[in-house]
Amino acid sequence: MRLMDEKVRKQVRAALADMQHPVRIVMFTQGVGGALECDHCEETRELAQEVALLSDKITLDVRDFQGDEALAKSYGVDKIPALVLLADGDPPKDYGIRLYGVPAGYEFSTLIEDLRMLGAGDPALSQDTLKALGRLTQPVHIQVFVTPTCPYCPSAVVLAHKLAMASDLVTADMVEATEFPHLANKYRVHGVPRTIINETIHVEGAVPEAALISELMTALDGKSA
Repeated sequence: MRLMDEKVRKQVRAALADMQHPVRIVMFTQGVGGALECDHCEETRELAQEVALLSDKITLDVRDFQGDEALAKSYGVDKIPALVLLADGDPPKDYGIRLYGVPAGYEFSTLIEDLRMLGAGDPALSQDTLKALGRLTQPVHIQVFVTPTCPYCPSAVVLAHKLAMASDLVTADMVEATEFPHLANKYRVHGVPRTIINETIHVEGAVPEAALISELMTALDGKSA
């Protein structure tokens, strides 16, 4: 059963038509097609498969979370369903862009924008942001908690993913809050989007690029918000 109707497929195909560089999606699930496939894993896998068919620039690599444990660890994947987005090549370039949970509802646009960004080979950030990222000296981990019904969440996630693409020291995760309630509880997610930077800085809402960079630099100073 297809998850996208013909109208949506046509829109996605058009959105991906100008991709200049190949992109690889590595999807982690378990027990593909069987009773052991995790909640939301089947939907995530099928959605990724449908998207990959709409562009010859996209390759999908479906992996078993347990059977390919070493690969999952190498990507830092610790939960499923998970999508790892890579700039394809020999070897593929890992910018640290992750999506945990099915990218459904408004978050479907996040997946498409991520693919377009990698396909363009340009995160399209301001020069001020790029200069700030160039001053980083230690790793930064960004987690953006979302829900499929949140219209403001995609912009928060895509911005975090842009930062990850622009700096080798930044990794950024989309985390679907209702699929990972233990994490939502841990980080006291009562509304979305909620962005967590290095476990210490909590940013509420979809903030502008300059504001997020300011919070990021604050995180590196060891302060809390």
